[in-house]
Amino acid sequence: MATDLIEIDPERPGETAVERAAAVIRRGGVVAVPTDALYTLVADPLNLHAVGRVFAAKGRETERALPVLVSDIVMAEELAKEVSARFYLLARHFWPGPLTIIAPASSRVPLKVTGNTGRLAMRQSRSRVANALVERLAQPLISTSANISGQPTCTSGIEVFGVMDGRVDMVLDGGPAAGLGATTVDVTEPYWRIIREGAVLEREIAAVLKGT
Repeated sequence: MATDLIEIDPERPGETAVERAAAVIRRGGVVAVPTDALYTLVADPLNLHAVGRVFAAKGRETERALPVLVSDIVMAEELAKEVSARFYLLARHFWPGPLTIIAPASSRVPLKVTGNTGRLAMRQSRSRVANALVERLAQPLISTSANISGQPTCTSGIEVFGVMDGRVDMVLDGGPAAGLGATTVDVTEPYWRIIREGAVLEREIAAVLKGT
């Protein structure tokens, strides 16, 4: 498989590049894009073929869940079996931004996306490229780090292309994307817990959830 490399302005993504990437995703492909939390692989989470392509591209174990990007809290509600008060508090405070929140998944979400856990990790990004794709496709997108599992996440489009050439269909090269990556918090249990700490600190989450 040949991987296309297309330059894109991360602040003002062009219509042509966005539509080309959207077309790849519509037919079950995988695209690497710059976000506010490093580079990520995006694909259709409701298409099992596309889900399998993402696992294969990363060499990722299928029992590990795949996070998704949403356009807003309303889209998150459509993907969740239930949305708790903690979820609302965190989403209203930190979205859009580098915080991924785990909630029980609805039956609409393939179990494979949840790593067979029945729980879905969701985030609304600040990335204009990612948001343009979500808006163009009017659906959530898988959003998992652009790397081979166990290796560092790529921080530039050229690096993604070098590592994942032949593994993904397209790379949107928006230049360097430095950062700590997103923090992941699980609010499905009686006590919330940090799964991965990134740009949002645990103490910031604790301050928002104080008393809940």
